[in-house]
Formats: sequence, C-alpha cells, structure tokens
Amino acid sequence: MFRNIDCIKIEFKSYMRIWNFRKIYFAKWLKLISVVLLFPSLIVAQQNADSIINEATLINCVHYAIAHNPDLKNAKLNEEITEATIKTKLADWYPQVNFNYNLQHNFQLPTSNFNGNVISIGSKNTSGLQFGATQNIFNKDVLLAVHTANDVRLFASQNTKEQNINIAVMVSKAFYDVILTRQQLRVTEEDIVRINQSLKDAYYQYQSGITDKTDYKRATISLNNAKAQKKFGEESAKAKYIYLKELMGYPSSKDFELDYDTTQMENEIFIDTLQNINYENRIEVQLLETQKKLQQYNLQYYKWSFLPDVSAFGNYNLNFLNNKFSKLYGQSYPNSYAGILLAIPIFQGGKRLQQIKQAELEVAQVTNSITSIQNNINTQYAQALATYKSNLYNFLSLKENLSLANEVYDVINLQYRSGVKSYLEVISAETDLRTAQINYYNALYQVLESKIDVEQSLGNINY
Repeated sequence: MFRNIDCIKIEFKSYMRIWNFRKIYFAKWLKLISVVLLFPSLIVAQQNADSIINEATLINCVHYAIAHNPDLKNAKLNEEITEATIKTKLADWYPQVNFNYNLQHNFQLPTSNFNGNVISIGSKNTSGLQFGATQNIFNKDVLLAVHTANDVRLFASQNTKEQNINIAVMVSKAFYDVILTRQQLRVTEEDIVRINQSLKDAYYQYQSGITDKTDYKRATISLNNAKAQKKFGEESAKAKYIYLKELMGYPSSKDFELDYDTTQMENEIFIDTLQNINYENRIEVQLLETQKKLQQYNLQYYKWSFLPDVSAFGNYNLNFLNNKFSKLYGQSYPNSYAGILLAIPIFQGGKRLQQIKQAELEVAQVTNSITSIQNNINTQYAQALATYKSNLYNFLSLKENLSLANEVYDVINLQYRSGVKSYLEVISAETDLRTAQINYYNALYQVLESKIDVEQSLGNINY
C-alpha cells in the first residue's frame, strides 16, 4: 500500500515537472511570437521617435539638422560612393581570373594550298574552354589608386564637414531669427495691451468731459496700427519657422517649440576678441591642402607614364575537335602557358611632357588658391570682428535705452492718468518704448549673428 502511494507521489512529481516545463516552453514561444508580431510596430515607433525633437534648444536643432538635412545625407552618401570607387580602383591590384567558353560549327571548312594540293583543314565542330589569370606587377593607374586612397577619403569627409559647418551656421542664424521675430511679436502684443488700457482711459475721460474725442480717436488709430503690425509679425514668424524646419530637415507635418532663454542668450554674446587666426582651423584651407596633395599625386602619375607597365599572365586551354557533334567532347587537346608582359611606351608625340607640365601648373594654381583664401580669411575676420564690436556696443546702448524708455513711459502714463500730461505725450512714450524694445531685440540678434561670423572666420565651428 505504501509502495503504491510512493509510486503515485513519484508519478505526480514527474507529471508536475513535465507541466512546468511545458509552461516555460509555452511562455518562451509566446514571447517570441509577441516580439515577431510587435517588431514592425517597434521599428515604426523608433523611426517616429527619431523624426521628432523633444527639447528644441539651439544645439539640439543643429544636431538634428546634421542628422536629417537631405543635403547632408547626400554628402554622407557621397562618402560611401567615394569609398566604393576607391575599392573599385584598388580591385585592379588583385589577380584577375577569367573563364571563356566557345562552341563553333563550320558549315564549310577553310581550305589551304599544301604542295599544290588544295585541301580542307580543320574540323566541322570545335569548342574551347579557357581559364586565364593576370596579375599587375607595375601599373601607374593602380599605383595612383593606392597612394591617393586615404587622401581621397579625407577630401570626401572634409566636403561633408564643410557642409555641416555651413548648415550649423545657417540653422543658428535661422533659430535666432525666429526668436527675434517672436520677441517682436510679443512686444507688439504688450503694446496692444497698453494701448487698450490707454483707449479705455481716453474713453472714460471723454465720457467725463475732461477731454474731447481727439485722444480717444488717437488711441483707436494706435490700436489699429498695432494690430496690423501683430498680423504682419505672426505671418513673418510662421515663414521663418518653416524655413528653420526646412534647414533642419524636419517633417512638415510636425511642429516643435523652440527652447531658449533670453537671459542666457545675453550672457552668451561675449567673445574673446584677441584671438589669433590659425588658417589650419578653416575647413576651406584643409580642403585646398588635401586638393594640393591629390594634384601632386597626379603629377607623379604622369611622371610614371615613362615607366613600363609590367604584368604576369597564365592560361590553361581545353580544346575539342570533331566532325561529329555527338563525339565533340570525347577527347580534349589541352595546352597551357604563362608569361610576363612588358609594355613600354616609346613615343607619343610629346603628350606625356605636356601632361607633366599641365599637372605642375595645376599644383601651382592650388598653391595660389591657398594664399588667396588666407588673405580672404584675414579680411573676413577683420570685417566680422569690426561688425561684432559695433553690434555689441549698439546692444549695450540700446539695453540702457530700453530701461530708460520703461521708466519714462511709467511716469508719463501715471501723470496722464492724474491729468498732468496730455495723451499725445503718452502716445509718444508708448512709441519710444515699443521702438526701444524692438531695437533691443534686433541688436541682440545682430550681435549673436556677428558672433557666429567671428567664430566661423576663426574656424572655431566644428561639426
């Protein structure tokens, strides 16, 4: 009896182990099926996440543009195309193996005169299999590809870097321009609030008999002008925002909110104006230096044209001959050989000498271009620095004017409500305040823009 109970216990435990195993096995398969079914959705979700920007700060907008701008994508594709082209050229350095097959049926055999007898020669059916291999030993085209591969890659990557820098500059300026326009719009909205309050004050004073309709009508005119400016600012802000999205390569169907702090922007307007120019920091100079190396390789290439091309070759042939097609492949007649080919160009009408001269002149051209761009960089830096200093001084002055205009408006508005000042003076103070605010934001944008130009002229912008 106890033995039976023990057997039942053992069987029950075995059954439970099998059941647990099946549960685990089933759970794993369920997870696998879920992953397979959800995988496309995960991919789409990831793509959607990559296509939006969460915090649209200036640096994030620039990084987004570098990753998504179509022109920059083409530049990166061009690097891949360049890499494929290099590998295509370098492939000539490896052994070239070929296979040829031919099958021929002669309806009429060729004839030949042999000791006065005209006889037919050959077979009605011929076939051949040829295996051949060649190996370049010395070839100027392959040598050029080997020597220039790294510099060609570098030139392609520098082209991409130049476009990255240009896009970064354009996105930065467009970013500041959108902020400027929105700040101007905010100034206009604040102005409308003030004018509305002034309009109410003028209307109440008119109703009380303190003033005539003139103040009330002037306030209405100012309000209408401010509303018109607001509409213009809204449309202008939309257009500039769309341009920023275009530069970034952002989906037209999606929007984002710019993340910025005007106070922080003010703190970032300063730059060291005592920096010295280092030409090697400029991507334009780097491109020309790489181009000069490539031109020097080109010159060497034409000098190599006086040397012979040397290659090794080998072939193995299987020939089949028979007048009956059914027995054509019954017996083969093989032959094989190997050798070295030496090709020496002796005279080409002076072509190679002129190619060398042309290449030397092209190297001289690039050298002159480097000198020219260095002079141009000096001018760019001097102009950018002068503009920056002027804009910085203008900004600091207009910032002080804004503070004074606020004080003046507050005092005159209080005096008008007390009946001391006329409404014409209130309008004048409002105009001065609005002008001071708009000039302040214009100056902030100009100094930030000129700072970018200084950084670019020094070659300090790198992406």
